[in-house]
Amino acid sequence: MKLYYSPGACSLSPHIALLEAGLPHDLVKVDLRAKKLENGDDFLKVNPKGQVPALALDSGELITEGPVIVQMIADQAAGKNLAPAHGSSERYKLLEWLNFITAELHKNFGPMFSPVLGDEAKAFFKDRVMAKFKYIDSQMADRDYLMGSHFTVADGYLFTMLSWADRMKFDLSAMPNLLAYKARVAARPKVQEALTREGLMKAT
Repeated sequence: MKLYYSPGACSLSPHIALLEAGLPHDLVKVDLRAKKLENGDDFLKVNPKGQVPALALDSGELITEGPVIVQMIADQAAGKNLAPAHGSSERYKLLEWLNFITAELHKNFGPMFSPVLGDEAKAFFKDRVMAKFKYIDSQMADRDYLMGSHFTVADGYLFTMLSWADRMKFDLSAMPNLLAYKARVAARPKVQEALTREGLMKAT
């Protein structure tokens, strides 16, 4: 498999999932502004959507959209328990979390990266994201991870959103459950490996 990624982008989520799953893969870095690969090739020829993540399977098929990619990764390594079984009530709960993260966090973060949007508009979206984080904080009082005591692919996705909050200097000090959760996920060896491989933290 081949993961097309940009350092620190939402592709960090499937990168974490691949490492947690123990699946062999190659990384291909993408310049999202230029839509170019490191070797100069046109990324749009790989993924006409022009976005990461994109996962090229050994069959030649390309899978896009992060929440779908991470589920496929989890299903390829069922023994790692990164997602509950298909058809189970727990699987639908995982889908609920993935949907919430992509629709309520990820999509509200997007405008804050815009170079043309004004500060007032960005503040509006920041307030929306903060409200969603407060909700998650309220859900984490008695659990280690989103699904309870076990890490799943939804946690890699939420951690990616929390890393964006760090970059944008969000003050999450009033959300102790969420901060403890972020530290817990950050301490996982495979998460640290993904961050190191993307140049987001120094190798130790």
